[in-house]
Amino acid sequence: MSAQSLSLRRLVLAAPRGYCAGVERAVNAVEAALDRWGPPIYVRKQIVHNRHVVRDLERRGAIFVDSEEEAPVGARLVFSAHGVSPAVREQAHARGHRTIDTTCPLVAKVHAEARHYAAKGYSIIFVGHAGHEEVEGTMGEAPDNVLLVETVEDAERVQPTRSDRIAYLTQTTLSLDDTAAVVDVLRRRFPAIEAPPREDICYATTNRQRAVKAMLGEIDLLLVIGSANSSNSNRLVEVARSGGVPARLIDDESEIDEAWLSGVESVGVTAGASAPESVVGRVVSWFRERGVGEIKTQDADAETVSFRGPVELRQSSGVS
Repeated sequence: MSAQSLSLRRLVLAAPRGYCAGVERAVNAVEAALDRWGPPIYVRKQIVHNRHVVRDLERRGAIFVDSEEEAPVGARLVFSAHGVSPAVREQAHARGHRTIDTTCPLVAKVHAEARHYAAKGYSIIFVGHAGHEEVEGTMGEAPDNVLLVETVEDAERVQPTRSDRIAYLTQTTLSLDDTAAVVDVLRRRFPAIEAPPREDICYATTNRQRAVKAMLGEIDLLLVIGSANSSNSNRLVEVARSGGVPARLIDDESEIDEAWLSGVESVGVTAGASAPESVVGRVVSWFRERGVGEIKTQDADAETVSFRGPVELRQSSGVS
């Protein structure tokens, strides 16, 4: 079906979009480990939440496991960008694994905050999504001190052990608006609650949500490139829908349903922080093949954040 028959005229590409510095660091680390030591390199959980990234690394010799116990004793084991709890680190050490830690530095910051407040005897309310690997890792830093809150309703009900020494922390990939609503409730109920020294929701999550909000007035539909288990990608869908624009989450161009485009003149495209730019290119090509000639990219300042690679890979190449 052609763009003319669909009435589709324009594609608007969000900026910024796609890989953040933490994702790039983690993916590069697995690639570097494969180059240095050869396969197999074991990775605990998905290195980042993207199907294409995982499949590409599997083709190169990475083996993804659900638990450190599934990797053979003494294996080289990579911890994903989402971070792990101290208990996981201890179990990996006990099995003799040679670990490579690709925890995003911004996630590690939240871990440090949890340890800091727990050491001072604080009750910690953690705003996040139950079952997400980042949440499990952060809560594992201070399991006796942390209570999980997911929604405004949870915030109204939560009963911390103490309300005089209390702090909140958040998952790095949450909706800015939803998190603000939860925090407003916590501040009303617990006036003494302390905020993290710096915002926990990461720069990439913030920038991608703001980019989507900025394009809503000029699009009829938003396509978000990202996998179903990607928290930040799902939040981009929610941001668009909250702004009154239909939105769909797709892994790649093969999942686009032309029925979505009926009556649509302008489509926005963005990508979650773990989605490769190569997939964005494939989606753009899908539209070009159907006759869409007007393709524009939002004006935006370039993201300049970068992180050094894991310490285990900064050692000399002669390390075994």
